[in-house]
Amino acid sequence: MSRKYDLVTIGRAALDLNAVEINRPMEETETFQRYVGGSPANIAIGSSRLGLNVKFIGKLGDDPFGRYTKQYMEDQGIDMSDAVIDNEGHPTALTFTEIKSPSESNIYMYREEVADLNLKPEEVNEETIANTNILLISGVALAKSPSREAVLKALEYAQAHDTKVFFELDYRPYTWESHEETSVYYTLVARQADVVIGTRSEFDRLENVENGDNEQTVKDLFKFKPELIVIKHGVQGSYAYTKDGDMFEGRIYETEVLKSFGAGDSYASAFLCALNEGQDVPTALKYGAAAASIVISQHSSSEAMPSLDEIKQKIKDNE
Repeated sequence: MSRKYDLVTIGRAALDLNAVEINRPMEETETFQRYVGGSPANIAIGSSRLGLNVKFIGKLGDDPFGRYTKQYMEDQGIDMSDAVIDNEGHPTALTFTEIKSPSESNIYMYREEVADLNLKPEEVNEETIANTNILLISGVALAKSPSREAVLKALEYAQAHDTKVFFELDYRPYTWESHEETSVYYTLVARQADVVIGTRSEFDRLENVENGDNEQTVKDLFKFKPELIVIKHGVQGSYAYTKDGDMFEGRIYETEVLKSFGAGDSYASAFLCALNEGQDVPTALKYGAAAASIVISQHSSSEAMPSLDEIKQKIKDNE
């Protein structure tokens, strides 16, 4: 479809403070580097870097962190006209990251009464949803009201205007009250999405099971709207399943790993960019794997989002 936007993301934009002193615990860390963070914000940034016309829907605190985040995203070419500034005293969320080793990174989120979870349904613009090819919903935005209802309103608008919905599970345990609550809302949205993307453990939270099975997962979800499901298994690669019965396996690309976070957001932005370009699913898996391998080799997530040329070069180098 030819619409004003290729992609609209909805949910959180936050400030990441990544430890500069790597390979040491947080207790010994003294210096942090500031970046824009939050899965929907990172995916918006990554997609804009890849040439997509992107808009962001969310709420930012009326504070220096919110102003910095808004300006940075605008500088990345993202339309921020639907970013609401909170006037009720809710702050922009903060995230501290600890890089203890290439395989052990920890994320400490400060998300009590934050602005992004206070986005209201009436603050979601129907015209924006009607004028985008893809609406990307992040699972964290479903964790609390009124953000939960705002996302469901956006989903309703997407259905009314035949806008494709990508659901990125993005499970953060400290945002939810229980596994049962997570399963209820993840299931509600997943069944109405066109594409669902997540790790195997995130799909376990959707199903409220332990050590779930891919075949059972896709069998259950394909009874509903999804046409494509992507289940990531870390170093074992990823698997994409279509409603027509096809299964495609994507491998990871070797890289010098600095940290273990940021891969999912870069994967999602590159994967959906490939599909938006009209590429087939196997190619989209390559885009996602290449982008993820680039981001985990660098200190930031948002600033490390690769260009299309970098992704294609990474694929070429690993073929």
